[in-house]
Amino acid sequence: MFWKVWLIVAGLLVLGWIAYAIWRAIDLQREKKRPKPKPKHLQEVRKSFDEYTKKMEQYKKPTHKRQQ
Repeated sequence: MFWKVWLIVAGLLVLGWIAYAIWRAIDLQREKKRPKPKPKHLQEVRKSFDEYTKKMEQYKKPTHKRQQ
């Protein structure tokens, strides 16, 4: 009698873990599909870096003539 109770409890535990694994897999797939939020600080840094790269594209290295 006692082993039947343990068998039922173990079966329910296994079913619970299987259900949890399926739920986690579905949740991870949904998480991958969602767009990631971009923090304001990161947007400001990217904007600043883009401005810097544009300035560097326009930059011309000064040429110095050597005196002989």
